[in-house]
Amino acid sequence: MPELPDIAAYLDALEPRVMGRPLERVRLASPFLLRTTRPAVAEVEGRTVRELRRVGKRIAIGMEGGLWLVLHLMIAGRLHWRPPRAKLAGRQNLAAFDFPAGSLTLTEAGAKRRASLHILSGEEGLASVDPGGIDVLTDDPGAFRAALSRENHTLKRALTDPRQVSGIGNAYSDEILHAAQLSPLAQTQKLTPAEWDRLFTATRRTLELWIERLRAGARDRFPEHVTAFREGMAVHGRYGQPCPRCGEKVMRIRYAGNETNYCARCQTGGKLLADRALSRLLRSDWPRTLEELESLQRR
Repeated sequence: MPELPDIAAYLDALEPRVMGRPLERVRLASPFLLRTTRPAVAEVEGRTVRELRRVGKRIAIGMEGGLWLVLHLMIAGRLHWRPPRAKLAGRQNLAAFDFPAGSLTLTEAGAKRRASLHILSGEEGLASVDPGGIDVLTDDPGAFRAALSRENHTLKRALTDPRQVSGIGNAYSDEILHAAQLSPLAQTQKLTPAEWDRLFTATRRTLELWIERLRAGARDRFPEHVTAFREGMAVHGRYGQPCPRCGEKVMRIRYAGNETNYCARCQTGGKLLADRALSRLLRSDWPRTLEELESLQRR
């Protein structure tokens, strides 16, 4: 799923292409994409783009007259910039937004249709799709700590809950926790003040680092290859590869189709976190430390 740095790159790429330009036509190839009935699609056609905004993991395109087009790409949705009035051929093409200089098209891989388009009116309408999480790039450490410790959850869950923190998902939460040297299963209400400081600093620095990297690429070309697995990431998507800090192999936890990657040496004091599927299979034989794992692998 595109997260905050990816959305920032999309917005940077869209600004010179659509800002101040009229949206000539909206073409919908999938009837399941549009999740609102009022205002109607025809009401945004012909209006000029006045603002671009990120709302959590959503892209909001503000039109004159206070109307908003809000796109949520979910897991497999992606945006593309095509020549004017590009054809919507193939099952993956869901919509096109035609501007004088080109067409912004939305595709979604796979059979499931999770991406969505909302057409909303005014700030109140836009607020209706905002989960309400804080913006760590603008809020202070106190607000960050208050939001994440309101309930006692694991750090992984808290960072990826859009009601608590805006724009962070599976990929960047892995990177943040590795940078902070904290376990993904640490409980929010049990962190020390020093750990809170590390977590806040790592969150802000990790997001700023990747925003700048992705924006640099978006300045030259539209970001066509948005992915959760990027070269230069420390642990996310790097299971079995060496940790860039200590050289130990990156480990993982798998649950319900999701995977959390971490370094046991850097983040959990050498303790292996139980992978639910393997723990159920191995039971008492599940290795608890890196040393036990290495011994098991040598057999």
